[in-house]
Amino acid sequence: MEAENKTLNDFILLGFLEGRAVCSILMATIYIMITISNFAVFSIIKVDSHLQTPMYFLLSCLSLLDICYSTVTLPAMLVNAITGNRRISYHICITQLYFFVCFGGSESLLLAAMAYDRYVAICNPLHYHIIMNKTFCLGFVSGCCICGALDAVFHTSMTLKLTFCGDHHINHFFCDILPMLEAACSDIHSSQMLVKVATLFFGMSPFLLVMNSYIHIISTILKIRSSEGRQKVFSTCSSHLTVVTIFYIAGIFNYNHLSSGGSFIIVQVSSFLYGVLSPLLNPVIYCLRNQEVKKALKKAITRI
Repeated sequence: MEAENKTLNDFILLGFLEGRAVCSILMATIYIMITISNFAVFSIIKVDSHLQTPMYFLLSCLSLLDICYSTVTLPAMLVNAITGNRRISYHICITQLYFFVCFGGSESLLLAAMAYDRYVAICNPLHYHIIMNKTFCLGFVSGCCICGALDAVFHTSMTLKLTFCGDHHINHFFCDILPMLEAACSDIHSSQMLVKVATLFFGMSPFLLVMNSYIHIISTILKIRSSEGRQKVFSTCSSHLTVVTIFYIAGIFNYNHLSSGGSFIIVQVSSFLYGVLSPLLNPVIYCLRNQEVKKALKKAITRI
């Protein structure tokens, strides 16, 4: 009974020890930028008739997912940084863990789906609209979200079984899987095995699929006779590949780095890369550098 009461105590987040004012301004700026840019992209794609294609449908889903993904952590982190109150209740911590894992897993699979979309469009253009039809795209996105939700259910269920003793310190900015396992005083072997399986399914497998798609895309691009055409497509693909690589490598490294002490600083940095930097860069790389989206954005601004 005593162990159970301890488990339901508040956690103390150790991520914000110094420089709260700087962190507050930085996080507020980042969150505003993520929300405005992704909402703008989502809205433009939904209202512009020229952007009703499979690629833009997936991009609109990514924008919506990025808003949700960053909203799970950044507002709470901002409040903690401003007030200096690093306490978070057990139930809020578990809720945050669930949605962070859910949206993170969904985005990982969605990025792989988007890479497949580009592969079909460039390598098999004559059958693009047959393969990437509306039903297929809806099923693709639904499957990503369902898998992400199931992954979150498994991780949350395993975390609920853990016992947390002592001062309930979480060596992170928010409630994530590995920092909570580090804070537990009960057996975490089953949870560690689940993390490894999930990393393989949501990290390594989608990343390899993305790399395979881009290898075929680059191979096809090299066959383009026009140097200007090759340069344009290469520029786009390299940008996409850079953002995707940061997301997957940071995530894979983060969830395969269960240790203690100062090494969790590296985990915090990797969490920032895939949890904050990716939602910030995605609308810029995927959409705002896109000529069709730029035209639609200018058209929307002139109407205001």
